[in-house]
Amino acid sequence: MNPFWSQLARELSPYVPGEQPRMENLVKLNTNESPFGPSPLALAAMREAAADTLRLYPDPEATELREALAVHHGVRPEQVFVGNGSDEVLAHAFAALLKQPKKLLFPDVTYSFYPVWARLFGLAFETVELDGGLHIRVEDYRREAGAILIANPNAPTGIALSRAEIARLLEEHSDIPVVIDEAYVDFGGESAVPLIDDHPNLLVVQTMSKSRALAGLRVGYALGGAGLIEALRRVKDSFNSYPLGQIAQAGAAASVRDDGYFRANCARVIAGREAMTQELTGLGFEVLPSSANFVFARHKAQGGAEIAAGLRERTVLVRHFSAARIAAYLRITVGTEDDTRRLISALVEILGD
Repeated sequence: MNPFWSQLARELSPYVPGEQPRMENLVKLNTNESPFGPSPLALAAMREAAADTLRLYPDPEATELREALAVHHGVRPEQVFVGNGSDEVLAHAFAALLKQPKKLLFPDVTYSFYPVWARLFGLAFETVELDGGLHIRVEDYRREAGAILIANPNAPTGIALSRAEIARLLEEHSDIPVVIDEAYVDFGGESAVPLIDDHPNLLVVQTMSKSRALAGLRVGYALGGAGLIEALRRVKDSFNSYPLGQIAQAGAAASVRDDGYFRANCARVIAGREAMTQELTGLGFEVLPSSANFVFARHKAQGGAEIAAGLRERTVLVRHFSAARIAAYLRITVGTEDDTRRLISALVEILGD
C-alpha cells in the first residue's frame, strides 16, 4: 500500500464494475447495456453540437435538458437535477440527503455501490434482508432510520415494488429522506414520480444509460421537490459545477424529445426479456420475475459460477456475484435475438456436458 495514501483511501473497498473485455465475436450480457442504439435524433444533435462552440464552457444548469425532462415527467424544471450519470447523482444524494445522524437503510441484496458510497461519505448504515424469494418487503423498514434508499426495480434481482407499496413506505417514513433509484423502471416498473408532489421527502433518480441507450454519454438525473433539488445543487456546485458537456446535453435533450423511439425500444427489450425467460425456463432455470432489462436466474442442477465460466469459454459474458445469498444466480442482460440464440446454444452445450 502506497505510503502517500490517505486513511480514507486505505480503508475503501471500491465498487467493481462489470467487465468490459475486448474479445472477438463476444456476446456481452454482463453490464445491462441496451442492445439497440440511441435515438437517431440524439445522434444528429450530438453531431451538430460537435462544433467550434466546444471551446466554451457548457451551460452549468443544463437548462434545455432539464426543461425537456420536466415536460416528459410532468414536473417543473426546478424539480429536475442532472449529473454525470446516475451514479454521480446518487453520490450527491448520499452527501446532501442521506447522511443523517441515524442510520441509512437499504436492502442486503441490491446495487453494490450503495455500501461503497456509505463508507466513502462516512454514513452509518444498516442492511434490511430481502425475504426468501428475494423480494423487498416494505414492512421490514418499520424501524428507526435516518434515511432510506431502495432500487426499484431492485438490482440485481429485477423484482419491482408497486407504486402503492412505495407510497406506503413514504407515508410510514414521512419525516426522513427516501431515495428511489429507478435505473430500470422503464422496462415494466411503476415510477414513483407521480408521488413527488404529495411527498416532499421523496427523491427519484433515473438514468439515460439503459432505456435510452446512452451509457457512453453518462447522463443521469433526479426528480423531487425543489428543496431536495437545491440540496443536490449545493453539493454539485461544491464539487463540479459543469458536470455535463455540451455534446451530452444536446444528445440527452434530443433523446428525451424522441418519445416514440424510446417507447418502441423499451417494448423490444421487454419482448426480448420474455422470450429469453421462456428459453431459460425450458433449460431448467428458475427465473425471478423481472421488470428490468435483465433477468436473475439460477439452474436447478448446476452452480452459477460454473455456468458463468462455461459461458465465458464460449465468448458469452454474464454477471455472477459471489455473495452467499445469490451465488447460485446469474444476472443476464437482455440482448438482441441473435445474442439470445447464442446464449441458449452455449447453455445447451454446458448443461449437456
